Amino acid sequence: MNTVELLNDPAPNPAELESRWNGHGMPSQRPATEEDLDVVAGYLGLWRAVVDAGTETERVQHLNRMLGEYTAAPSITDHDGSGWHLHFRDPEAGFGLTLAGATTAAAAQFLTARGIHRLGRCHLAECEQAFIDFSRPGTQRYCSRACANRDAVRRHRARRISA
Repeated sequence: MNTVELLNDPAPNPAELESRWNGHGMPSQRPATEEDLDVVAGYLGLWRAVVDAGTETERVQHLNRMLGEYTAAPSITDHDGSGWHLHFRDPEAGFGLTLAGATTAAAAQFLTARGIHRLGRCHLAECEQAFIDFSRPGTQRYCSRACANRDAVRRHRARRISA
């Protein structure tokens, strides 16, 4: 699950949270509860600080805090018959802690492999959506093509008016 999806559009209830998780091919070990919604809300508050960090060092400090809070020592498991894989959570963790641990570990792996800078907010003035930069060069500035196009049209019209 892309955590930024939840940051931009939080799940309103446990059923929706679980549905989104399962929709990304992630199995539920336990059903999501109201308590899990609270855990995920706290997690998303910390994630917001990661996205909005002013420097890479600050971003890494936030990620390390989250790794310490939401992940456990890695273990190899085949608990669901899908083949051997790593878990970075306590096997007894509830739904919310499982989501937070798995996505924190995945984000840390992605960002350390592809670049700590690959998180941002849309550059379109009226859009505050967060995004993960999956582009090849790592220079994404907008959350979507729609926002990029809207801003390009705005800049084009401003140049025509001033010419």
